[in-house]
Amino acid sequence: MKTHEEYMELALEEARKAEEIDEVPVGCVIVCDGEVISRGHNLKEQLNQAYAHAEMMAIQKAAEVKGNWCLNDCDLYVTLEPCMMCTGIINLSRIRTVYYGTQDPKGGCLETVIDLKKINRLNHYPNIVGNILQKECSEILTNYFRKKREIIKEKKQKNKANIQ
Repeated sequence: MKTHEEYMELALEEARKAEEIDEVPVGCVIVCDGEVISRGHNLKEQLNQAYAHAEMMAIQKAAEVKGNWCLNDCDLYVTLEPCMMCTGIINLSRIRTVYYGTQDPKGGCLETVIDLKKINRLNHYPNIVGNILQKECSEILTNYFRKKREIIKEKKQKNKANIQ
């Protein structure tokens, strides 16, 4: 059986796949009985679908592999703290434990923007473990958005030069 860091490294590999196709670099793997049963990365731009987050892609595949929507014997490793939508599907899928790499200060709905444990009366609460390979998971996102901002800045400068 792999360590939590080794599983998160597999999720980072998925994040790198997303980055290669100019998607926000978030990756996810789902583990059952010590084996990775599914992988996913962001595909929002490729599929032109708001819901095509890494977690959603991995959960869909895991349900197909298991032949069941209920993934209560599975653990999910994701590089970024899940958003509200993904937290919802994690709950509905009954994921046992969510291991995430870095917090999302603008949209994290496990512990950061929304603290899932403080919402009363849900029928399921996954175990939550954060900050697995936090530095690496944070850096891939920081570097991606830094490059995006540089590209935008260069385009603006080029457009300004063309106007003059």
